[in-house]
Order: sequence, then C-alpha cells, then structure tokens
Amino acid sequence: MIKESIEEAINTQANREFYSSYLYLSMAAYFESINLKGFGNWMRVQVQEENFHAMKMFDYVIARGGRAKLLPIEAPPTEWDSPLKAFEHTYEHEQKVTGLISNLVKLASSEEDYATYNMLQWYVKEQVEEESSASEILEKLKMIGEDKNALLMLDRELAQRVFNPPVVTE
Repeated sequence: MIKESIEEAINTQANREFYSSYLYLSMAAYFESINLKGFGNWMRVQVQEENFHAMKMFDYVIARGGRAKLLPIEAPPTEWDSPLKAFEHTYEHEQKVTGLISNLVKLASSEEDYATYNMLQWYVKEQVEEESSASEILEKLKMIGEDKNALLMLDRELAQRVFNPPVVTE
C-alpha cells in the first residue's frame, strides 16, 4: 500500500507532467504558426513523451493500491519571441522538472518507500536525456543566430523525430 504522502506527491508530479505536455503542445502550435513544421513536430513528439511520463505515474499509484487523482492543469504560455526563446524556455523547464523529480526521490528515501525510490530512478535517467536533448537544440539555435538557411536546415532535421515509447523494465 502506498503512503498518503507519496501518493499525493506522485499525483502532483503527474499533473506537472501533464502540464509539460500542454506546454509543448502550445510550443508546437507556436512553431507551426511561424511555418517551422519540423520544430512543431519535435514538440508534438515531446507531448507524447510527457503524456507517457504522466501515465506511468498514474499507473504506478494505482498499482500500489492508491488513488490516481487528476488535478487542474495550468494554462501554458502561447507566444515566444523566437525559436531560441522557446528552446531557452524548454531547457529551463526540463531543469525545473529534474529538480522536482529529485525532490520526489528525496521524499521516497525519507519515507523509506524503496519501491517508489526504485521506480523514480527511471525518471532520474530520463531527465538526463530530456535536458541533453533540449540543450543540444538550444546550442544549435545559438550557433545559427540569424541565419535563416541554417534555421530551415534544423527545421528539416527536427521533422524526422518520431515517438518511440520508452522501454520500461522494472
């Protein structure tokens, strides 16, 4: 049986993962509105990843005998000044999520909930990948600067991304 404090914390984090999905869907709409369909595709794939993250937490709470609760999702921003600003926001957001996951790991450890601690290790590893991916695109955008041709080349590259559901071994 899952402890109430852990159940509440995981439900809260699942809500934050759903917010991440909303944020990236909003960014997809922004990119598509400025005809950067590849960037929009990259964000749409990110939406699927964030939904996967949230559902993994949702299912975990249920598997432990708890009650998964859906909380209100805050409205995300809808405009950014540039693709660079959007990816600065993306990278900062992923860093924030990493901190939230770290706080969950600390809570699971302090509550001596080793099943949850173990489950969260998947998220710890996933956040390394999430930050790295966002940082890589951010750095490319910084290198590109005002070069529209390079921006379109990056857009074509990002159009190739597809969602591959992560393999979860537990």
